[in-house]
Amino acid sequence: MSRLSPPHRSGTVQGRRHLAAYFPWLPAERLIRANTAPPDTPFALVEKQKGAMRLVALSQAAHLLGLAPGLPLADARARVPGLLAFDHDPAADSALLERLAEACLRYTPRVMVAPPQGLILDISGCHHLYDSNLSRAEKWLSDDLARRLGETRLTVRIACATASDAALALATFGLEEDAVHRLPVVALDCAPAVHHALQRAGLNHIGDLASRPRTILASRFGEDVTYRLARLLGEVDSPIIPRRSRPAVLCEARFAEPIAHSETVRAVLAELTGQAVRELEERGEGARAVAVKLFRCDGAVSQLAIETAAPTRDAALLMRLFAERIEGLRDPLDPGFGYDSITLEIRAAEPLAADQRDFEASAAKAREQLSALLARLATRLGPERVTHWQAVDSHVPEGVFISSPSTCDGEGDRAKRGGGVAGKAGGLTTATPPSFATQMPPPHRKSMGRIENSRPLLLLDPPECVEAIAEVPDGPPYRFRWRGSQHRVARHEGPERIAMPWWDGRHKEARLTRDYYRVEDSDGRRFWLFRHGLYDEKPDPRWYMHGLFA
Repeated sequence: MSRLSPPHRSGTVQGRRHLAAYFPWLPAERLIRANTAPPDTPFALVEKQKGAMRLVALSQAAHLLGLAPGLPLADARARVPGLLAFDHDPAADSALLERLAEACLRYTPRVMVAPPQGLILDISGCHHLYDSNLSRAEKWLSDDLARRLGETRLTVRIACATASDAALALATFGLEEDAVHRLPVVALDCAPAVHHALQRAGLNHIGDLASRPRTILASRFGEDVTYRLARLLGEVDSPIIPRRSRPAVLCEARFAEPIAHSETVRAVLAELTGQAVRELEERGEGARAVAVKLFRCDGAVSQLAIETAAPTRDAALLMRLFAERIEGLRDPLDPGFGYDSITLEIRAAEPLAADQRDFEASAAKAREQLSALLARLATRLGPERVTHWQAVDSHVPEGVFISSPSTCDGEGDRAKRGGGVAGKAGGLTTATPPSFATQMPPPHRKSMGRIENSRPLLLLDPPECVEAIAEVPDGPPYRFRWRGSQHRVARHEGPERIAMPWWDGRHKEARLTRDYYRVEDSDGRRFWLFRHGLYDEKPDPRWYMHGLFA
């Protein structure tokens, strides 16, 4: 495979290098690797399309017999009697491709999955890790990737180019870098009708299109053809979208000989942790989420991830959390024939200023001990099992506070992890902390004595339906039945009207307005009820019990 750079053209994007890997028989070889399909017998993967079972993917042996994807299974068996057929599983193919992309992170942090059967690696600036010469470095990287993938019994085609689209197209059709003009027009990846129109016009290769004026091509075949052609030729930038964003801090250790002893791995991990902590200290930040990847020499990748309850630069704490994570694994780490590379990523970091230990040392130490305890519990038990209350900007009573993992802190973490739900216990939801009362406006008190908290101590989840009688349709309840008992209202306070958020897409019934009343019955018991819906919203609104005051 040639490693010469393409000739310079005006407007060509320079300075970037991409490596593409294409797996022509990925679906079939996945079945062979799993011992589901015989390696030497022709077979096909099929799925139902347009009312008939059609070929979606083939084994190499079936391809050599002249079969092609899209052919009906009945026609294929007429040509090749006894052709084996298996159900196509695109999800399994995608999962295998994701694992291959994870293994390719040993070469560069910028790896993109190009479904259904390709990977693209941005190797710009990575060649110095392998050789000072760009051509020799790319050849070594390509050969090493081909060797590792060959050990996994996967056929792969590899190509390098300045443009990512060109690299993937060259790898797909098994051509060298200087053969972009010999690519067929199907490399543009346009609609089949466009490919057919180009071929009918006698334009069979990319070189045929490159020699024509772009304005004529755009007017006849559409601007999408000229744009994809410019990307393929490297005349416009075609950046990749990595499957994972760049970590805040990345530390890496490579070994000339694979290491397999656990003590050696721990020593390397401690060294990487110290290096990451020093870099965080220079930046004035602390780690919140840390991940370690251990690359085995056979291509397998093991990953350990931890989160902390507060930003930290304590290397000893991080090492203890990793030890907890390793001990809590269902399947212990299997080094196989050894690890040849280990990386440590600080995936999330937050500002952490230096503190003055002479002032409030005991309080600072208590906070550190609490954060360390929460982090250890979350690491051992799982972050979703160690929770704390977080305030939410909402007027809906059951949504004012949510229970979130203790490692979350702030709106960004809640959005990233999807927030939480209120904690439940025996049909009751623990209500808001005492500070919630100070966040609400003081209620209008005429008929009742002073209530210290404007919200009840306990909320019913979900609210329970009650039978209520009111003196006037839109007035407070006069008498109500709840859980089989009659209650006569002696005093009341309200209403407090709360409109439901109309933008959250809930059904109409859930968007009805609520009128809340704090009532006290003749026995001195206090309740929190609401009428669900106004009379202009619903002809027969119902009453619900939502909370109990102490």
